[in-house]
Formats: sequence, structure tokens, C-alpha cells
Amino acid sequence: MIPQVQPWINEEELNELKRIIDSTFVTEHALTEEFENMNKELTGAKYAIAMCNGTAALFCCLKALGIGNGDEVIVPDITFIATANSVILAGAKPVFCEIDQNTFCIDPSKIEELITKNTKAIMPVHLYGQSADMDAILKIAYKNNLYVVEDAAQGVGVKFNGRHAGTFGQLGVLSFYGNKIITTGEGGMVITNDEVLAKECYRLKNHGRDRKGIFVHEHVGFNFSFTEMQAAVGIAQMKKLSKLAERKKEINRRYNLELKNIKRFREVYIDERCDPVFWFTSFLSDDTDALEKYLFDNGIQTRRFFYPLHLQPCYKNVININKEFPVSERIYKQGISLPSSYTLKDEEQQFVIEKIKEFYS
Repeated sequence: MIPQVQPWINEEELNELKRIIDSTFVTEHALTEEFENMNKELTGAKYAIAMCNGTAALFCCLKALGIGNGDEVIVPDITFIATANSVILAGAKPVFCEIDQNTFCIDPSKIEELITKNTKAIMPVHLYGQSADMDAILKIAYKNNLYVVEDAAQGVGVKFNGRHAGTFGQLGVLSFYGNKIITTGEGGMVITNDEVLAKECYRLKNHGRDRKGIFVHEHVGFNFSFTEMQAAVGIAQMKKLSKLAERKKEINRRYNLELKNIKRFREVYIDERCDPVFWFTSFLSDDTDALEKYLFDNGIQTRRFFYPLHLQPCYKNVININKEFPVSERIYKQGISLPSSYTLKDEEQQFVIEKIKEFYS
């Protein structure tokens, strides 16, 4: 089976892990700080706070802004469910917004109609390695006095108008889950330019303390700590990021070039203001179900797009949804992501291409 995506891990990660064994420090210490500094350098953010995962990081961002019971946060209808669940975890209500039919990110033209007296923030998601339209989103947020918390879990290395995803709003979050651009197994990172918010996020993830090793807690907090083992893997992965990004662009270019003449199989639009990192290489198909099965039967794993939030069974009796989302539903039905790992061999990619051509012939 050719996997849809898998991490690139080798002796470089092992060498970094040996540093942990030699040091005997396993919880947050020197390597965690090193990894945080690498993220600051990558994104241009003044502060980076490592956390156990991206969902916890999003939760801390919301709580640092004082968002909780009775508040509303506008999120795109197509995203991984953690985006909305972090809002629920904070005690607030996620309000689903239709997506843009081209970028699949939140549609700015649909945001303002969702704003109420209870709306406190917009949470755009930089989907599949492409940035949301931050120009339009920031204008809406400024006009309506709303916070912006960027879910850049899929946006490591992604830029919009020359700025790294996650650095436009008050707070942003990166993710290093096992299938992300770079991985630490699990792991997330809060990035911000606001010192007060950075300190509050650190307190929230460190049992309400400003530093470790003390037992007087001035604030209520939680345990969302990172580990030195995660940091070790992350350091090795960060050193590979430019190679990872370039290889994924090569894979994307080859798919688009080889498959461009299939009318029922269309490449994804990329906003010219965005410098993407193709976490996934995705297409829109008129025959997604049949194509997915055909490729699987030929030893090729693919992945469907995220299931629209307004259709999620877990929200049926929790969130009152009385809107229609025709774009989200259409894009979900048409979207398919092809194998795009760094480790994908050229002959494997050619096999995928030939099987897609064979299906449509």
C-alpha cells in the first residue's frame, strides 16, 4: 500500500534523542527552548510556547483572551474537528461559517452575517497548507472589534503576503502531529507578538505558574507541557523543513502536470498572495467515491477532505445549526488527497498517476 502521507524520520532524529539520554532531562528544558527558538526564527513571532498538542494550544489561546461561557467564535465549516472542539472546551460556542469555493478556507464574505453581540473572535484555518485571506479577515475583525486566533496547524512554513501563517492575529497555533509537515509525534506551538498573552498562555499550560519548580500558584492552570523527547524530534525535523517543503512542491507540480488534461479531475486553486507548503496534494473529482475505491484496490491510499462540521454527528444535539452550507458539502464530496509524503518514490508517484489515468479512461 502506498501511504497517503507519512513522516520522514531517520538517524537525524535518533541523534537528537541521544542528547536527551545523555542529559537525563526529559521534561521541558534546554531542547524545548531550542525548538521554541527555531519556531520564532521560522515565523518571525516574538514568542513561541510549546504545548502537548495543537488542541490544547488553541484552548489556551482562547482562555488567554478571556473567551468562555456565553461567547461565540466563528470557525470555518470545513476543518479538522479540533478547531471547533477547542472552542467548546473553552466553554464558548463555535459558529460555523461557509468556506471559499477556491481556497476551501473560511469565506470572509460570509463572516459578518454571523457576528452577534456574543461574538468574540474569528478562528481562520489555513487549510491543507494554504493561507486563509488574512487581509479580508483582519479588516472584518478590526471593524467589529474581534480577536483573531489563527489555526495554523496545517500551516508550518506557509506565508501570506510574505508573512508566516499564524502571525497576523493576536495568537496563532502550529501543530506537529504525526502527519503534519514536520512532526514531534504530538505537539503544538502558540505563537504571538504580545508579551502579556504569551505569559498568560505559559501560565495556563504550566499549572498557573510563571515558572516551574515553585508550589505557590497565583492562577488556575493546567498541564499541557511539552517534553524534551518531542523537542529532540522537532529540532531534527525543523532542520529538514526546507527539503520537506521543496519535495512536496515537486510532488504537487508533477501531479498537476501529468493530470491536467483530465476534465473530471481538477487541480486546486492557489491564491497568488500565498506561498503554500503542500501538506497534502489535493484535487477535486466528479467521481470521488469510485476513484477512492479504485485506487485503494490498486494499493494506493488516499484521503477524503475533512467532514463538514455542521454534519458532524457529535454536534447534532449540542449546537443549533439552521444554516445551509452548499459549498462545504460540494467540496467535501469532490475533494481527494493523493499520496504526497517526502518519502514517496518517483516510480510510486508515476504508478498513482497511471492508475488515475486508467480510471478515467
